[in-house]
Amino acid sequence: MSPEAAIHLIRQAALAAFWVSAPLLVIGFVVGVVVSLVQVLTSMQDAAFNAIPRLGAFLAGFLLLLPWMLRYMTSYTQALLGDFTRYAR
Repeated sequence: MSPEAAIHLIRQAALAAFWVSAPLLVIGFVVGVVVSLVQVLTSMQDAAFNAIPRLGAFLAGFLLLLPWMLRYMTSYTQALLGDFTRYAR
Protein backbone atom coordinates (compact mmCIF):
# COMPACT_ATOMS: atom_id res chain seq x y z
CA MET A 1 0.00 0.00 0.00
CA SER A 2 1.39 3.36 -0.97
CA PRO A 3 1.66 6.23 1.51
CA GLU A 4 -0.94 8.16 -0.49
CA ALA A 5 -3.44 5.32 -0.15
CA ALA A 6 -2.81 5.09 3.60
CA ILE A 7 -3.30 8.85 3.95
CA HIS A 8 -6.52 8.59 1.95
CA LEU A 9 -7.82 5.79 4.23
CA ILE A 10 -6.98 7.77 7.37
CA ARG A 11 -8.59 10.89 5.91
CA GLN A 12 -11.77 9.00 5.05
CA ALA A 13 -11.93 7.51 8.56
CA ALA A 14 -11.47 10.94 10.15
CA LEU A 15 -14.18 12.43 7.94
CA ALA A 16 -16.57 9.60 8.77
CA ALA A 17 -15.96 10.11 12.49
CA PHE A 18 -16.50 13.85 12.08
CA TRP A 19 -19.80 13.50 10.21
CA VAL A 20 -21.16 10.93 12.64
CA SER A 21 -20.26 12.98 15.73
CA ALA A 22 -21.02 16.48 14.40
CA PRO A 23 -24.82 16.44 14.89
CA LEU A 24 -24.49 15.43 18.55
CA LEU A 25 -21.81 18.04 19.13
CA VAL A 26 -24.04 20.72 17.60
CA ILE A 27 -26.95 19.62 19.80
CA GLY A 28 -24.73 19.81 22.89
CA PHE A 29 -23.44 23.23 21.90
CA VAL A 30 -26.89 24.69 21.23
CA VAL A 31 -28.40 23.28 24.42
CA GLY A 32 -25.38 24.47 26.41
CA VAL A 33 -25.74 28.02 25.08
CA VAL A 34 -29.49 28.07 25.77
CA VAL A 35 -29.04 26.72 29.30
CA SER A 36 -26.26 29.22 29.98
CA LEU A 37 -28.45 32.07 28.75
CA VAL A 38 -31.29 30.92 31.00
CA GLN A 39 -28.89 30.70 33.93
CA VAL A 40 -27.60 34.22 33.29
CA LEU A 41 -31.09 35.66 32.90
CA THR A 42 -32.45 33.99 36.04
CA SER A 43 -29.22 34.17 38.13
CA MET A 44 -29.58 30.47 38.92
CA GLN A 45 -26.21 28.72 39.24
CA ASP A 46 -27.24 25.14 39.93
CA ALA A 47 -24.94 22.49 38.43
CA ALA A 48 -27.80 20.03 37.92
CA PHE A 49 -29.69 22.63 35.92
CA ASN A 50 -26.75 22.74 33.54
CA ALA A 51 -26.16 18.99 33.23
CA ILE A 52 -29.66 17.47 33.11
CA PRO A 53 -30.98 19.33 30.00
CA ARG A 54 -27.74 18.69 28.13
CA LEU A 55 -27.80 14.98 28.92
CA GLY A 56 -31.47 14.78 27.95
CA ALA A 57 -30.78 16.55 24.67
CA PHE A 58 -27.87 14.22 23.94
CA LEU A 59 -30.03 11.18 24.64
CA ALA A 60 -32.92 12.44 22.50
CA GLY A 61 -30.55 13.42 19.67
CA PHE A 62 -28.77 10.09 19.85
CA LEU A 63 -32.01 8.15 19.69
CA LEU A 64 -33.32 10.25 16.79
CA LEU A 65 -30.06 10.15 14.85
CA LEU A 66 -29.17 6.51 15.56
CA PRO A 67 -30.73 5.10 12.33
CA TRP A 68 -28.87 7.67 10.22
CA MET A 69 -25.61 7.05 12.08
CA LEU A 70 -25.92 3.30 11.59
CA ARG A 71 -26.68 3.69 7.85
CA TYR A 72 -23.72 6.04 7.43
CA MET A 73 -21.29 3.77 9.27
CA THR A 74 -22.62 0.68 7.48
CA SER A 75 -22.13 2.26 4.05
CA TYR A 76 -18.66 3.46 5.06
CA THR A 77 -17.69 -0.02 6.25
CA GLN A 78 -19.07 -1.66 3.10
CA ALA A 79 -17.11 0.79 0.95
CA LEU A 80 -13.97 0.20 3.00
CA LEU A 81 -14.15 -3.60 3.08
CA GLY A 82 -15.91 -4.11 -0.24
CA ASP A 83 -12.81 -4.35 -2.42
CA PHE A 84 -9.67 -5.72 -0.83
CA THR A 85 -7.74 -5.56 -4.12
CA ARG A 86 -7.28 -1.83 -3.62
CA TYR A 87 -5.19 -2.50 -0.52
CA ALA A 88 -3.27 -5.52 -1.75
CA ARG A 89 -1.31 -3.61 -4.37
